Order: sequence, then C-alpha cells, then structure tokens
Amino acid sequence: MIEKMKFLSITGPKSEFDRVVNVYLNKYEIHLENALSELSSVHDLKPFVEINPYKDVYSKSTELIERLDKKNINVKGDMTPAQASLIINAASYELEDLNTQIKELKADRDHLIDLMKKIEPFRHLDYDINKILEFKFIKFRFGRIKHEYYTKFSKFVYDSITTLFFESENDPEYIWGVYFVPASQSDKVDAIYSSLHFERIFIPAEYEGTPEEAYNTINQKKEIVLNKIRELNEQVKLRLTNKTEEILLAHETISTYTRNFDVRKLAACTKATDSDSFYFILCGWIEENNVASLLKDLENDPNVYCLSDDSHEGLTAKPPTKLKNFKLFKPFEMFIKMYGLPAYNEIDPTSFVAITYSLIFGIMFGDVGQGLCLVIGGALIYKFKKITIAAIVAIAGIFSTIMGFMYGSVFGFEDVIPYAWLNPMDNVMTVLLTAVGFGVFLIIVSMLINIINGIKAKDIEKIFFDTNGIAGLIFYGLAITCAILIATGKALPATIILVIFFAIPLLIMFFKEPLSHYFEKKTKIFPDHKGMFFLESLFELFEVLLSYATNSISFLRVGAFALSHAAMMGVVMLMANVESGNPNILILIAGNIIVAGMEGLIVGIQVLRLEYYEMFSRFYKGTGKVFKPYKSK
Repeated sequence: MIEKMKFLSITGPKSEFDRVVNVYLNKYEIHLENALSELSSVHDLKPFVEINPYKDVYSKSTELIERLDKKNINVKGDMTPAQASLIINAASYELEDLNTQIKELKADRDHLIDLMKKIEPFRHLDYDINKILEFKFIKFRFGRIKHEYYTKFSKFVYDSITTLFFESENDPEYIWGVYFVPASQSDKVDAIYSSLHFERIFIPAEYEGTPEEAYNTINQKKEIVLNKIRELNEQVKLRLTNKTEEILLAHETISTYTRNFDVRKLAACTKATDSDSFYFILCGWIEENNVASLLKDLENDPNVYCLSDDSHEGLTAKPPTKLKNFKLFKPFEMFIKMYGLPAYNEIDPTSFVAITYSLIFGIMFGDVGQGLCLVIGGALIYKFKKITIAAIVAIAGIFSTIMGFMYGSVFGFEDVIPYAWLNPMDNVMTVLLTAVGFGVFLIIVSMLINIINGIKAKDIEKIFFDTNGIAGLIFYGLAITCAILIATGKALPATIILVIFFAIPLLIMFFKEPLSHYFEKKTKIFPDHKGMFFLESLFELFEVLLSYATNSISFLRVGAFALSHAAMMGVVMLMANVESGNPNILILIAGNIIVAGMEGLIVGIQVLRLEYYEMFSRFYKGTGKVFKPYKSK
C-alpha cells in the first residue's frame, strides 16, 4: 500500500524559524518542497536568504570532536546556540597555542613527504646528489619517460646524440632516471627529450648524500615530526578531558542548527500587510495519520499556523511515495525499488509481487528438503545480517517446500512421500499446459491492475483504448477462449461474434490516440502526418499481437524449470547409484548443494524476469518520487 499524503504549509514569524524547524520538523516526518515553486501564484513572496551564523563555529566544533576521546560517553541535555558557541569558541581559544604548533609541524611533515616522493624513484642511483647539483659544464635532468617512448629513444635516438641516461626505477607505465648532457648542447638535447615526452622533475638542493641516504634521512626527520604531532595531540586531549561532554553537546546543538539553517533554501518569506514584520512559509507533505497530532501540538503555539489540504490539484510537485506493507511482504519492496517506486496514484505492486514471485519460485523449484534448507538458511542470514534478499529466499523457500509436497520430492527422492498433485516427469504436458494457463491468468490480472491504475489517474486512454486496457483485455480474453475451444475440440462462436469481438478491439487499439483526443475534447484529433500515423500504428499493433503470444508462451519456462529440477536430481541419483540400495552419501550431498545453489539462483533471476517483463510492462511505470522527510536527514 501507499501511505496517503496531505499537503501542508507552516507559517510563523521569521525570528521563530529555527525553533519551528528544531521542534516540529525533527518530531514529524515532513517531506519539504520548495515553497516559492508551490506558492508561485502568491504575490510578494521572496527567498529566505540569510548568511549562516553557525558556519565558523560548526567548523571549529568539528575540528574539536575529532580530537576528543568519545568512548562510553552519552550526551544528554539541552543547550542554546549561544551557549554552544561560547563553549566551542572558549575551547578553541584554549587550544590556540597547541594548534599553531601542530599547524607548523604539519606543514613541515607535508614538505618532508614531498621531498621523499621526489627522491624515491631515484633511490637506486649510487651517486652524491650535491655533487650532481654542483656540475658547471654538464647539465643534468631528473625525470621520467613512458616505456613506449623510451624504447624508441633507445633504438633510434640515443646513439646519435651526446647524452648519458641512467635508469633508476620503473613501473608498468614509466621509467625514472637522470640524463646528463654537455652544457653547450643542452638546448638541442633537451628539445629532443621533450619531443619524446620526457617529464622533468626538479630536485631541490636539500638532499645530502646519495638518494638512498637522503631518503632515509628525510624519513627519520618525518618520524620525529610525526611523534611531536602525536605528543601535541595528546596534550590537546588532556586539556579537553574535563570538557568532553559539554563540547559534544555543544557540537550536536550547533550541528542541528546548521542543518536546520539549510531548510531556508526551501522556505519563502513574506511581509505582513499591517506591520514591518516578516513571516516564513514552509511547504511539504506529511502522512495523513500524523496531521491531527501535528495540528494538536500547534494549538499550543500561538505564533505558528498550519494549513493542510486534501486536494492535490494545482500543485507543482507530485506527492511523494511511501510504501507501507505487511511485515511478511516488506522484503519484496527491494524488487519494487529496483524497478522504480510507484507513483502516488498507482497501485503498490508489492503484495502482488510477493505472492506471485514466491508462488512461481515454488512451482519452478519444488522440493521439500531443499526448500526447507532455503527457509532455514535465509531466515538465519536475515536474522543476524539483516540482508533483505535472505528474507526473500526464506519466504520463497516456504513455497518450494509446499510445492515439494505437491510433487512428492524430498532432496530429489520421489518415492519417500506420496505426491499430493502429480509427478512432473510423469506428466510433462500437464505441467507445461498448467504453467501457460497460470501465466495467462497473471497477464489478465496485470491488465485489470492497469485498468484500475487508469481509473485512479483518470486516464481515458489507459482505461479503454490501451493494449492493456479494456480493449486489449477483450481481445486477449477472446483469443485465449478460442485457443481453449480449439484445443478441446469444441465449436467456436459464430463468425459474426468473432469478427465483432476481434475487429472492434483491434480498431480501438489502432486508433487509441485519436479516440483519446476526441474524448478529452482536444482541438487536434489526428496528427499532421496521417500517413506516418497509420504506418506506425500498424507496426505497433503487429508488435502488440506478437507480444500477446510471446508473453503467454514465455510462462512455459515455469513448467520447464519444474521438469529440469526433477531431471537434474535424477542425474544426481544416477551418479550416486541410488538404485543399488547402497548410495554414495557424499555424491548425494554434493549434488543437492550444487543443484540447490545453481538452480535456486537461476530460478530466482528467471522469476524476476517474468515479473518485470511479462507483468510490470503491462501496468507499472515506476515513476514515483521517494518520500524523504527532513527528520531522516
């Protein structure tokens, strides 16, 4: 089901905005909309624009709580924004000297890390860097070059120019190294290296010894700096030890007011006609069963007014969708959300999916033993890990167990218990025809749901003229009836009846667009390009007729999988040599695990495919908007 929504607007003095948001929006689930968009017809509305006064304090409080020891501390109590700001500013001021030292040390650390990164690729060069940097008549260039260019350089260029290249390090993409060139030829050689995409790395004059020695020395300096930072952070914690609770409470208060401040982006402001006072307006959606409680709370708040409206006409925003289903059906909401939430005026298909998915799964994978394993395994995983798909597996497993009794199958054994309905392998045609018949029934139900959705949306085309509307239902119903009569050897209805009930629905579906325009009293009935319209409608009608047949036949897979399960378990029984009376237990166990795992996964996917393509495509769009209350943020 979809929760019924009411549109409301909350108005009050501008000075009361933060209090209203903190009290009411944090208590009730209200999906906010942009008030300026929704109340566009109201004059003198302006955006609620203010500079966030809590921005700097929030930044300071965030930095403070990162340094606190928050273990086993439960924050309780109330605090005003002024009190919270005072506490945070005082704590930040008290740590100012330590923060300055930490900032300087972090700058030193970053500089040392940068030095290490620059010299690291050249650690294999066994030469004093200072001596290289002091060369006068020979130029040097540290850098890197891609493998593809280095190969070309080595084969075609290296021997023809005056340069020495010393390779230091390489990875799958680059080769690091340093090349030397006489100062008199440096411009020419540098240009050649640049043309080969040699990326130069500038080495500062801060290194001592070989690159390896320089790297280790800098690393030691970095560790010393890191230890000093750790010591200063410990001093910070010690200074804040007795103030942890009040700082956390202050941070929560400022965080709340900072978050509340963002609501101004969705609010509007207006000036009172009889004074210079300004009022705010907030608009949004609330569940119908919460409206009375909200209005009752607001009765004791004389400065704040709330208006709720049952009619959704004239609103820019569509009502959001919040699903509400039985606990047993709730896991199947995952499949609905994967496809898209239903629009507010659509039928929630969760219950339909829960029943049909579980039933089809059971028909395709009917086995008492394996079904019970799915139930137990899925239930345990859902209980301890809260994985939604595990709950679906457990529910589907219940139907697998039930159908296992109907087929008389327990872990592949078909002679342990008597079947309550039939043995699939002994009644192949019955299983396949029953599957198609069940599919036809589900397609008809899907069409009926589409007609109901059309009534809810007041869409004439969807109700009467659509391929899944009344016209399509009559045509499909008569086609199935004729197929059954032919299969059973009974006479068909009179030709005139067949012509009427086949031709009229086809013509209605062919001209559904002009008919819709006519009944909606639009000025243009037919499109401008009539020839293209007739051609498109003809191909569309052919596709529809083809889909009626293919969608119905598609349900053959339901019976086919019921047969394939029996066949696969028959192979397992043969491999385990069950007929000898002394079966191989290990093969039986392994075979059951492989069949249950592989077939369970494939069946689960195939059933979902039937839901989406054979049923959802007939009645469901999934264009709903998620209900996102401010409280949840």
